[in-house]
Amino acid sequence: MSVSAVAADRSVCAPLPVLGRDVRVPLVTGGEIDYAALDYAASAPALQRVWDDVAAYAPYYGSVHRGAGYLSQLSTDLFENSRRTIAEFLGCGIEGGLGEAQSGKGGGGRREGDQVVFTRSTTDSLNLLAAVLPQDTRVFVFETEHHASLLPWEQRADVAVTYLNAPRTPQQAVDTLEKALAERRPYGPALVCVTGASNVTGELWPVRELAAAAHAHGARIVLDAAQLAPHHPVDIAELDVDWVAFSGHKLYAPFGAGVLAGRADWLQDAAPYLAGGGASRKVSRRTDGGVDVEWHTTAARHEAGSPNVIGAYAIASACRALSEAGFEDVVAREQALITRVREGLAEVPEVNVLSLFGEDAARVGVFSFVVEGWNSSHFAAALSAEYGIGVRDGLFCAHPLVRTLLDSEPQEPGECGAPDSAPGERSLNAIRVSFGVGTPDEHVERFLRAVKELVADGARWTYHTEGGRCVPARGVV
Repeated sequence: MSVSAVAADRSVCAPLPVLGRDVRVPLVTGGEIDYAALDYAASAPALQRVWDDVAAYAPYYGSVHRGAGYLSQLSTDLFENSRRTIAEFLGCGIEGGLGEAQSGKGGGGRREGDQVVFTRSTTDSLNLLAAVLPQDTRVFVFETEHHASLLPWEQRADVAVTYLNAPRTPQQAVDTLEKALAERRPYGPALVCVTGASNVTGELWPVRELAAAAHAHGARIVLDAAQLAPHHPVDIAELDVDWVAFSGHKLYAPFGAGVLAGRADWLQDAAPYLAGGGASRKVSRRTDGGVDVEWHTTAARHEAGSPNVIGAYAIASACRALSEAGFEDVVAREQALITRVREGLAEVPEVNVLSLFGEDAARVGVFSFVVEGWNSSHFAAALSAEYGIGVRDGLFCAHPLVRTLLDSEPQEPGECGAPDSAPGERSLNAIRVSFGVGTPDEHVERFLRAVKELVADGARWTYHTEGGRCVPARGVV
């Protein structure tokens, strides 16, 4: 079904039920309204399906891997089945509970020899990968990355990092990477880190082409799929990436878990990310008083301690729910909402949508923008207090990218909410609206109406800075 057809009959692809869809919030102007959660890029609401699955399992919760009791055995099966479900969702090839390789197919089928490691988040996943890099690896990363994929690499003194300038077209991204890889000296191990969809602009990056460029120059590539996986299928073999990292809380699954999935060799060859129980296979005392440790070679090697069973199960539940809903339908409906937001914001001349690749670039449901004559924190506060709409304002943990995009944009401090800036430096911040599978049409329409009214008529309430945030003044219209 085409995007235009979905837009004409959105009842064909109803939003998936999420928690919080019936929450009422107060308005400073009086009364209450259904909360419009339009901050999916920060943390998406939990799918009702995920919450129901977790609630059904909760009475049976137990320790995993080493318990003889029924609940421990059940929890172990659930934990390892969750690993297999996520592997299937990503197109990985694993067997057994602990991430050993299975025979797989290349070229868009299951890939051989992958591991699925449970972590706390995308940030934790990429820090884990940084910890296992071979000595003297050179990392190539665009300045446009989220801090989670921009910052971990320099924690290693024996790893060199090359930061690439922000490209202005997808092809320029590929060309920039090609040139940097071709010029690298010495020719040792190399890793490219790239986002699948920007958390600032929502724009899709040419992952497959970047992977081809990396592999052509003997480098590996890790995909930050935190913003991509909730909106599009991510197949590790089809994209030909070496690793994928993402977070459960972006994928409609709460409880603080993440995933690093991909090639096993660097993971197996490196010391454990954390030392402790679960990562060790055998520990014995030496005659000199020390200890000898035999570490697991499976995913367990980097999962020391009691694992977040419920977090892992929540991610697996979300993967099943998205797959069963039909990603084609999910993508088509979201594209209809994207078209509506793009067209609606374009009707307001004072609104400037931030973009690297151009206003018509393919994207997921993430838009960042500034409004002429408004400080972004003030505008976001008015959306919340007067319309019950939750968005994000600031630099979105992607400071170099947002500063690049805002460099030529005037930002008036306004009467409140201007973020701190260095002496002589302009205050820079933007507004981000983001949505996904649980977003009703009404939330998008209310947002667009609010933008038009605030630009045309101004805020109906008085706001001031409190605790570094722009907030409505108490009892003052």
